[in-house]
Amino acid sequence: MDDKHYRARITKRADFAPDLWMIRVDPGAEFSFAPGQYATLGVEKDTRRRERPYSIVSSPYEKELEFFFELVPQGETTPPLYDLQLGDEVLVRKVAKGRFTLDATQPQRTNHLMVSTVTGVAPFVSYVRTLFKDWKEGRFAGDHKLFLLSGASRSWEFGYREELENFAKQAPWFRCVFAVSRPWEDERWKGEVGRVDELIRKYADLWGCTAANSIGYLCGHPEMIEHGKGILKRIGFNKENFKEEVYWVPAKAAGG
Repeated sequence: MDDKHYRARITKRADFAPDLWMIRVDPGAEFSFAPGQYATLGVEKDTRRRERPYSIVSSPYEKELEFFFELVPQGETTPPLYDLQLGDEVLVRKVAKGRFTLDATQPQRTNHLMVSTVTGVAPFVSYVRTLFKDWKEGRFAGDHKLFLLSGASRSWEFGYREELENFAKQAPWFRCVFAVSRPWEDERWKGEVGRVDELIRKYADLWGCTAANSIGYLCGHPEMIEHGKGILKRIGFNKENFKEEVYWVPAKAAGG
């Protein structure tokens, strides 16, 4: 095997919807990363190797790596990944990358306003899992506050809602709201409705997140990020206090 990849083994798979699923993999060796970074996964099929970066859901404290996928039917990478089952092998590049990490370096900005669509929640799950463990074990005082606004078309597309709501019940420094943009297709949904970018202003006000005291994080669908950036800019955010991680979609690119 080349020295750039681990041959990781799938130890768990859960399907949330026909086109949304998660896997956990055992890289078989040390894999270092910071919450919010991504790993490059590869699949060998028909003598070709297809690779693509995916945000890591798990915390660096966990031995296994966890990923949350959306199937892009014409994509290069997600269809072969979708076919993989327990015990199958996936290639993982040995070096994690990405700068979409929690910025705790600005003493005046201790609120973190995080906005995601569907699989874009992945890096935020990693932040919260990590900080929760640090908080429980006395390494984090709870002096930074995390606020998550997570959107999807229908509620079954929230792969991590239960886990995140459970953290929010226990941790005074974490709040989360889930919003469904097609409630007419999800009649049992009783929570917030609307496109998540259109709710940013409402929740920024409600949570007291301003450009002076907060950093904004946008992760997911490129249109949501463009709209979200415009909304944050209008309330005073600028490039030093927001971060973005674009997850390309089939209409915009051939990846997936």
